[in-house]
Amino acid sequence: MVMPVTTVMLTLVEANAIGVRALQHVGFSAEEASVITASLIDAELCGYPALGLARVLTIAEHVNFKKPRSAIRIEHETPVSARMDGGNYPGFYAVYRAMELAIEKAKISRFAVVGMRNSWLSGRSAYYAEKIARAGFACVHFACSGDVVAPLGGKKSVLGTNPIAFGLPGEPNPFVLDLATSAINNGDVILAGRLNRQLPEGVAIDVEGNPTRDPVAALAGSVLTFGGHKGFGLSLMTQAMGLMAGTALTNGKAADFGFLFVVFDPELLMPLPLFKQHLATLLAEIKATPLQPGVSEIRIPSERALAERERRRNNGFSMEQRIYERLGSI
Repeated sequence: MVMPVTTVMLTLVEANAIGVRALQHVGFSAEEASVITASLIDAELCGYPALGLARVLTIAEHVNFKKPRSAIRIEHETPVSARMDGGNYPGFYAVYRAMELAIEKAKISRFAVVGMRNSWLSGRSAYYAEKIARAGFACVHFACSGDVVAPLGGKKSVLGTNPIAFGLPGEPNPFVLDLATSAINNGDVILAGRLNRQLPEGVAIDVEGNPTRDPVAALAGSVLTFGGHKGFGLSLMTQAMGLMAGTALTNGKAADFGFLFVVFDPELLMPLPLFKQHLATLLAEIKATPLQPGVSEIRIPSERALAERERRRNNGFSMEQRIYERLGSI
């Protein structure tokens, strides 16, 4: 039975206090809780509640949360690269630190590649890609995860949701594309289970390989990749890129969490103002394309999220009552 939906309106101050309090209560320091909460609230502002404050519950329930944490450290380093051990911290914190190191190295060398292993649950890849682009750099970010996705034609999970994100500096905002190679984000499946909601058609299978809309059956079974063989190929390649970040060095499993940043200065190729001018011209031409019948506008990737963020910054945002109560009970 689907329960009636009730929501609570929150200001940014209230939302931040809820996130920081809950994360500190489960064992994170004030600084760690602040970094994690900033990512979660940004997801809420951009209209992605499955990757927002509800993720505090997922962090606390995650199998890796019950394992000890250690200091984040660099395992291997050159002037333009680093492979980092995330110390079993959630990626909301550890991957943020990897992003900071990638920006720091790119500022010095104009190029950087940074991998992170031994971490988990990093949230929206766009969050990191946008910050890198706002620092003036172009980037590609690969994020692979534990096995929740079945390969094309298979009925067992052997891949992660495996998003790929791109970030390019632009005016007035960066141009960011963030896409999971799965047909649905696993966070959306978890949130649907918490709220007793059905999944869309064609995104998941149960343990027998049969299509299902039941989020509980999907969590026991598998999520599918998007776009047939093309999505499967991108998912597999992202998982393979994670190997360079050291995924298999954590517990011997190739299908594990791994994060890789490739960051470079656009001025290695052309002056940054000129690139921004060319990018703005390209996006304007796309927006000006004649529309098909029934289409109101052509929307650029991340355009909706940026507009929604500004609106919610001023007006606050709503949270499902059940999630709000669960966070308050931690």
